[in-house]
Amino acid sequence: MKTHSKRVKPAGSYVDGFVLPVPKKYLSNYRSVASRAGKLWIEHGALEYRECVAEDVNIKGMLPFPKMIKAKSTETVVFAFIVFRSRKQRDAVNKKVMGDPRMAKMADDMKVIPFDMKRMAYGGFKSIVNI
Repeated sequence: MKTHSKRVKPAGSYVDGFVLPVPKKYLSNYRSVASRAGKLWIEHGALEYRECVAEDVNIKGMLPFPKMIKAKSTETVVFAFIVFRSRKQRDAVNKKVMGDPRMAKMADDMKVIPFDMKRMAYGGFKSIVNI
């Protein structure tokens, strides 16, 4: 008899999401910085932190992410999101993260900023479906 484990549904109802171009030659540097930043978000209360690199993004008949953010042939696309309980909790967590001296140190430690902030798309989103 096959048993099914019950899937734990995330409790988050607010998501910060972003899409940005990252030069392929800086992807490992970006990943290192993102890993360190993600740990800060989780430590300060975020429920989930994900950074994903483009793999299958040129779907016929749809606007591909690389075109949307005007990615160059030397760049890849990163799609990321951070899950929170609520917008209020998101605001509190982001304030703590931005005030954390380790975040400032990360910025100071970067010899090269591994992405173009001016072409980053970002927003906060209220969940309307959570399965």
